[in-house]
Amino acid sequence: MKKYDYLIVGAGLYGAVFAHEAKKRGKSCLVIDKRDHIAGNIYTYELEGINVHKYGAHIFHTNNKQVWEYVNSFAEFNRYTNSPVANYNGEIYNLPFNMNTFNKMWGVVTPRQAKEKIEQQKAEAGITEPKNLEEQAISLVGTDIYEKLIKGYTGKQWGRPCTELPSFIIRRLPVRFTYDNNYFNALYQGIPNGGYTQMVSNMLSDTEVRLGVDYLENKAELDSLTDKVVYTGPVDAYFGYRLGALEYRSVRFDTEVLDMENYQGNAVVNYTDSETPYTRIIEHKHFEFGTQEKTVISREYSTEWNVGDEPYYPVNDDKNSSLYAQYKVLADREENVIFGGRLGEYKYYDMDKVIEAALATAEKELK
Repeated sequence: MKKYDYLIVGAGLYGAVFAHEAKKRGKSCLVIDKRDHIAGNIYTYELEGINVHKYGAHIFHTNNKQVWEYVNSFAEFNRYTNSPVANYNGEIYNLPFNMNTFNKMWGVVTPRQAKEKIEQQKAEAGITEPKNLEEQAISLVGTDIYEKLIKGYTGKQWGRPCTELPSFIIRRLPVRFTYDNNYFNALYQGIPNGGYTQMVSNMLSDTEVRLGVDYLENKAELDSLTDKVVYTGPVDAYFGYRLGALEYRSVRFDTEVLDMENYQGNAVVNYTDSETPYTRIIEHKHFEFGTQEKTVISREYSTEWNVGDEPYYPVNDDKNSSLYAQYKVLADREENVIFGGRLGEYKYYDMDKVIEAALATAEKELK
């Protein structure tokens, strides 16, 4: 006997938005998640009075006014602006690459001087048509910045040399010829007061949620409860990896409480030398301007991914994109299943784009 109009697999942002929109239209929904918490990778939990981003830093940013108003209907956002810094062997540089970075690196003070320096280094490297990430980076910011602030960090992040990575990964690298340390060029930006978990909880306030439930292990039983499934898990896992496993990069977090008020003076510090094993350190209290006596930091280690590990970043190279296209053909044949989100679509999504996609799907499905 069908009990729900929709079974939503995954209590992350995509699933929560779809569930909320369905409930608004009078639909019955069951949301399940194999984890023991809601909110997916934007999950935050309290430690020493600080909201800790368990799965890495998440800063909400968007130019979409509709999306901004939507999230503000579930939470009040603070004024946090993402201004990370890079630590290269004890030297501190501003990110994104901007006039502060160029001044520290070369002593230049005008945009014209910075552009001339970059063009000079690009010419010296003999790059005309970038063939890999290294050449793309040098063509954007010059050899010095590439060597100090990109090469080691990116190599750690992807687990392979920049010469073996495709150029498109860094094509959208923010480069600014202004003295502006705001990483995101977005009209709206901030962190929800009280953390993301509370925001997602508000989205799901009228919806039945079951945690610790693995959909693929209980598929037949769960499918019998509904006519339609919204699936936000890994698309290849849904099909039993029958065409092979899509590749991801994973991340390991080493989180600790420190008996001090302020550890690094910034929420995000990237470690761009190749010798430091972690890619960055997050100091969580600075996302919400905390004044607690203690602080909580997380060191992030980029790791290889194996089936069964937590997938974070899709490896959207030619091989994996081709494999996903084959899975997409299979997914499109599943008439009663909607595949959505980062894992369901094998696509890196910013949070605002997840919400846009979920709202668009809900509008189409529920009209």
